[in-house]
Amino acid sequence: MPADAKKLSRILRVRTLQLGLTRAEEARAVDRVASELALRDRIARLADEVAPTPSPQPADSLSFAAAAHYRERLHQSAQAAQTRVTAAHDGLAHAQAATREARRDQSAVEKLIVRADHAAALKAIRALEALPPGRGPKRHDPC
Repeated sequence: MPADAKKLSRILRVRTLQLGLTRAEEARAVDRVASELALRDRIARLADEVAPTPSPQPADSLSFAAAAHYRERLHQSAQAAQTRVTAAHDGLAHAQAATREARRDQSAVEKLIVRADHAAALKAIRALEALPPGRGPKRHDPC
């Protein structure tokens, strides 16, 4: 195996490893987005459940104040969750771009290997064509 072929093979192994790592990072980013969306939705449901509802019994002001405080905290958490969702989407976009770049690098190395194989085959064909016509041993049909 020529040195260039060994070098290209080694580069291909490295690029394949890098592609696998970026795909794993992209999968983690997808999971992170799903997790943040689920958290945001759960906070929204909790905020809806704490919303005041008309009831036939008069409620005391202490429970209203506690519910209002809890609702305010939930709204703050919802805003923070929305920020985390946005950051997770940005991270996912970055991971997808890295995966595309790694795939492009790997396919470029694969194309270089194919091109090198093709060049080696052409070189071998030209070397055979350049050989002088020789007379080999006589071959006879079976007698």
